Amino acid sequence: MSRILWYLVAAIAAIYLVLCVALLVFQRSLIYFPQPGSITAPAILTLAVDDAQVQVAVRPHDGPDALIYFGGNAEDVSRNLPTFSAAFPDRALYLMNYRGFSGSSGSPSEAAIARDALALFDQVHATHPNIAVVGRSLGTGVAVRLASQRPAARLILITPFNSLQDLAVRQYPMFPVKWLLKDTFESWKYAARISVPTRLIAAENDEVVPRDSTEQLYTQFTKGVATLQVIGGVGHNSISESPEYLKLIGDGL
Repeated sequence: MSRILWYLVAAIAAIYLVLCVALLVFQRSLIYFPQPGSITAPAILTLAVDDAQVQVAVRPHDGPDALIYFGGNAEDVSRNLPTFSAAFPDRALYLMNYRGFSGSSGSPSEAAIARDALALFDQVHATHPNIAVVGRSLGTGVAVRLASQRPAARLILITPFNSLQDLAVRQYPMFPVKWLLKDTFESWKYAARISVPTRLIAAENDEVVPRDSTEQLYTQFTKGVATLQVIGGVGHNSISESPEYLKLIGDGL
């Protein structure tokens, strides 16, 4: 090998190594996109957990029924309150802002969000024993894990994926993602533990979560536990604009 070729190979290897290190160090900035601003809600619940103050947008309602919602990686969940309040008038609503999102302090990570979700469920369950857990996109990974650990009454997963790790491998095929990724959100690991009625809602033209990822997750549930519904003509981010969206959620409650 000539000296010039050797230098070229060494330079390429060095650049590749730097990119791997950058992916390792800055990966969470590629997963979470915190939304700034204050929460607009009839009430705010503050969860004092670990080293953070997690803000939850609440629409209070007396009675046994509640809905806990976990949003996407760039979602201001409080914006769902008007439509959810109208669509589900008989339920108390709790929409959690992840750490670093819309007034919540701290930095998001899979482990921290999972702990926050457990704390929220336990607090809500004390007054509302019949809880539907709803997750959208990244929030489906939070929701399915929570429902495998707590007595949720229903589980609804909107644009769910089998594993964030699988999606990352597809997005960055040239990097050893399986060795670098800290937050894997492997929903398939928890699906088999779910025994409550579960509904998966997919977008026909989802440009973020491939259909086969959703279908792989669907097969991990015990037969008869889950159903899979596809909303036609919508994408990953436009699914909530469909008139079928709230209806399918409501039918699953």
